[in-house]
Amino acid sequence: MSDFYVTIIHRPEMVPEYIQKEAEQGKKEDLTRSEVLRESLNIFRTQQQAAHDNGLRTTIQMTYASLFNEEATAIAKDHHEKYGDEIGSTFLGLQCQEFREKFKSKELAIWLFPIDAKRRIVDEVFGKFYEVFGFHPTSTGSYYMDAELVNYIKERYPMVKVAVATCWEEGPKAYWNANNSWYTLMDGGPWNPWIPSKRNIHCPASDKEDDIGIVAIPHLSRDLLAVFDGPGSYYGTHPQNILRGMVYEDRESPYFKNIVDQYRSMAKYNRGYSYNMMFVGPGWMSKKGRWEADYDFLLKSYSDGMAYYGQLKKEGKAIDVTMSEFADIYRRDRPYTRPECTLWKDILYGSNRQQFWYVDPWMRFCLDMNQGGAMIDLRPYAAKLIRPCGVGTKAMQDASYPFLVQSLYRAGFFTHYAGEGAVKSCKLSCEGEEVDLCTCRTTASFSEDGDTRVVTLDPVTIEFSERSIQMQSIFRLAEGTGEVKIVRRIIDTTDPQAEIAIDEYITACYGTTEYPEDLTGVQLSLKGTDKSEAIDYAYQCREAAVERVRLAEVLVPQVDTRLTMRTDTDDAAGYFREGFAFSPMYTIGIKRKVKGKGELRTWLKIEKAS
Repeated sequence: MSDFYVTIIHRPEMVPEYIQKEAEQGKKEDLTRSEVLRESLNIFRTQQQAAHDNGLRTTIQMTYASLFNEEATAIAKDHHEKYGDEIGSTFLGLQCQEFREKFKSKELAIWLFPIDAKRRIVDEVFGKFYEVFGFHPTSTGSYYMDAELVNYIKERYPMVKVAVATCWEEGPKAYWNANNSWYTLMDGGPWNPWIPSKRNIHCPASDKEDDIGIVAIPHLSRDLLAVFDGPGSYYGTHPQNILRGMVYEDRESPYFKNIVDQYRSMAKYNRGYSYNMMFVGPGWMSKKGRWEADYDFLLKSYSDGMAYYGQLKKEGKAIDVTMSEFADIYRRDRPYTRPECTLWKDILYGSNRQQFWYVDPWMRFCLDMNQGGAMIDLRPYAAKLIRPCGVGTKAMQDASYPFLVQSLYRAGFFTHYAGEGAVKSCKLSCEGEEVDLCTCRTTASFSEDGDTRVVTLDPVTIEFSERSIQMQSIFRLAEGTGEVKIVRRIIDTTDPQAEIAIDEYITACYGTTEYPEDLTGVQLSLKGTDKSEAIDYAYQCREAAVERVRLAEVLVPQVDTRLTMRTDTDDAAGYFREGFAFSPMYTIGIKRKVKGKGELRTWLKIEKAS
């Protein structure tokens, strides 16, 4: 038996940025423009009706501006009484005449204010909410809320139990796609609900002491493959995003249903529960149309989306819950060590490509089956980096959680020129020939062995000049260990006497964007039974190797992370390679030579360095 939970979130923005911009063409700015307010409220009513007509309850997240509008607050109260909708608060939609007068700022994003202003804004918004409704909200949100902000909210308003806390992979790719003008730089968080750490909102809490006190949900449920490859503002459970991405034909968008169904399938990987959300403001349904879509198409796409959720509910395949209801459900019987994971398939182009996504309090990573199960993204959550953002902080607009591996920002296996890109993979070599599993497409299956999640890749055939072998890869993820066990096993060979070298490696760096960071101070080391080697990174192309290796290690003080690879065999060699300025990477690896049907077992571990 599995449960699929759906949360529909609407917000009555009085001056939606898109409609306001259209209304002001050639006119003096006027935040009280009556036609904008009227259209916004009409769209909000339409969205609410689309949900209610399909038997769905919503969470109404009141914007600050809407709290000054009697009609908007009356709608919220009426729908709360009539349909059981939840009334919450959002920090989107701050800008209005009252906000300008109080805060003397045109800033759109609460996470970009200095901390003292963030606190004053929270108190002002929650105070006005209480004045209007007579209670404080139990749900809140924004595109992003750093831990510094959420810790303050939870301290002052302990009734808050859930928040929309980040956008999944809405970082540089979304920024590029918006003509370098959309400052929501927040890659690196979970795609599904999580209990955040007090230290960093992206990281799942390690234990009760680390628990920030709320359940977090992402802004939209996105296509985990398409959004990794492309902009996050195209592919998700936001019908008008899908229209922007032009993922439709003849004014029909089965792709929306496919995304919802992919999220439903996550129950197979997450102990019987799955979750999907839609978080929509009125700016997308302007009567003048948006992007290449006319209003009728915008309305149809939204109505079709609500109809599919409603159909699933009627068939007993979905449970509509408000934000706060879901927070209570999520916390029931939820060990902090339990991961979120999913084997996602390509639903945009219809290929056989799969990616496996995994997140727990130690790490977030992605395996790409089109590259032989290569790890193409790795975030060191164990470090629990304190990275407040906004004016007065080092991060400023960059709220992303740093990566060690991110193959799109750091070239991956397929580099354009010299050196290496960031990826974790395996190479097979024989008599001077070498093949990287990154060049081998495969598919995978998921299973569980007690509290260990197992990703088993279909075998791939490696062709050398004089012989061929079949290699199978298995990833075992034991809950609560912070380790990934990787088994590379030769299951067949045309020449049992041929010596094959299995080389498990990771090439990495650190960063949040496509631009390189300074690796000075990174430490590379090898520890063997008889010998050890170590260097401090200095861009000098140095290499070292140790026989009978036990541990290959990288210490990255810039992100307070220790990355290790270990093995349990006595006949493996370890090595490291230092990069250079035109290839600012480091590589550690463990290599073993086998004959016949041998294997190499390694464990990848992420730890906090300090």
